[in-house]
Amino acid sequence: MLIPIILSGGAGTRLWPVSREAHPKPFMRIGGGKSLLTQTYERAQSVSPQGMPLIVTNHDYYLRSRDELARQEVKPHYLLEPSGRNTAPAITLAALWAAQQDSNACLLVMPADHLITDVAAFQKAAQHAETLAKDGFLVLFGIRPTAPETGYGYIEMGAQVSQQANAVQRFVEKPDAATAARYLAQGNYVWNSGIFCFKAGSILDALATYNPALLESARAVWEAAQTQGDKTELPAAFAKLENISIDYAVMEKAKNIAVVPGDFGWSDMGAWSAVADVLPADADGNKANNCEPILIDSHNTYIDSKDRIVAAIGLENILIVDTPDALLVADKSRSQEVKQVVNQLKASGHEAHKIHRTAVRPWGTYTVLGEGQGFKIKRVVVKPGQSLSLQMHHHRSEHWVVVFGTANITIDDKTTLMTQNQSTYIPIGARHRLENPGITDLVLIEVQCGSYLGEDDIVRFSDSYGRV
Repeated sequence: MLIPIILSGGAGTRLWPVSREAHPKPFMRIGGGKSLLTQTYERAQSVSPQGMPLIVTNHDYYLRSRDELARQEVKPHYLLEPSGRNTAPAITLAALWAAQQDSNACLLVMPADHLITDVAAFQKAAQHAETLAKDGFLVLFGIRPTAPETGYGYIEMGAQVSQQANAVQRFVEKPDAATAARYLAQGNYVWNSGIFCFKAGSILDALATYNPALLESARAVWEAAQTQGDKTELPAAFAKLENISIDYAVMEKAKNIAVVPGDFGWSDMGAWSAVADVLPADADGNKANNCEPILIDSHNTYIDSKDRIVAAIGLENILIVDTPDALLVADKSRSQEVKQVVNQLKASGHEAHKIHRTAVRPWGTYTVLGEGQGFKIKRVVVKPGQSLSLQMHHHRSEHWVVVFGTANITIDDKTTLMTQNQSTYIPIGARHRLENPGITDLVLIEVQCGSYLGEDDIVRFSDSYGRV
């Protein structure tokens, strides 16, 4: 059996301001209107229709991931991390999960935030990799380089181990431009895609040889994990596992390593320049996403904006990414440096590194329309049949005005059904709940007033989504 393992973590800091900590890269819609997570999941299903995928993700992304994949016929199992670590801990725990079913099962490990446009070519590469994995190889997927790219790690290929694969001679860190050009000319180097295939038992044996401390600690974490329904919650001790990539932990040390080189339209979507590469250009090389900009005497420019018209005059090699609360303008050649903006936002304590004005919740969304000293105004949308938690606030009162749909509103011991143009007031300290009993979205305007309006001023008493 081939079991897809989908690694769905990381904040995607180089794709700020669209990708943020609360809305990371796997949930971005790039190439075809579906999220990268959904595209990865469907790709996994095409390779292994019978294998139930395992999604390794952060606890905070579980409900969003489940909602994203709700329409998939085969539902995944979720391995939930309490905090972010690197790929080696994630893959080790995934292998332990798979090994309890069958240590000979082959694992196809894929990041959830990559884009692959030629799925048929990827399927063929995966079939070659699975054959090698059954013979005990730890298999990497290499991408034949199309340019002297300095943003990727490289693999030097050695002698052939099959018609479709080579031994790994060595791993190379991200090179400078001259070295990358030399690799391209030599022809025996491929980009390291971060996609792997191996038997669960093979990767665990390799860990026992090359990083036994990590394996021993991971086994203790696995023994303390709690499984309920479609999810397995890892304990807090997971955060103490070594923060190391699987390349450093195993791949660069092991002997039975093979690489399957291929060309299946792969991109790691690691920066805005990579996003721009997958879009069609106009006659002047300009590209746009989610918008129709006005471009005058501008060339090789990328513009992404959903909420307003963007006009550009006399721009050259510029990227513009516009969201309701943040605007990025940068030289396209420096798109890798966007993460420095995120680092500065974190250092200053600004929430823009973490959340958007529109936040997605299991029950729907809310959008911050305006805020100031002592007040905040939100547009709240609750999906049909969904409800917020029964909760209270220590520092704020709330005014709710129903603008569309039907609301079932509980305040302390009283429940009232409200419709369009009706409103209510929730005092500080009152227990309250908002429900949508209807078959259409419920839309209301919420006005908060108080001395502190942070999202952490919530005490939950009961909740449909396990957040108490």
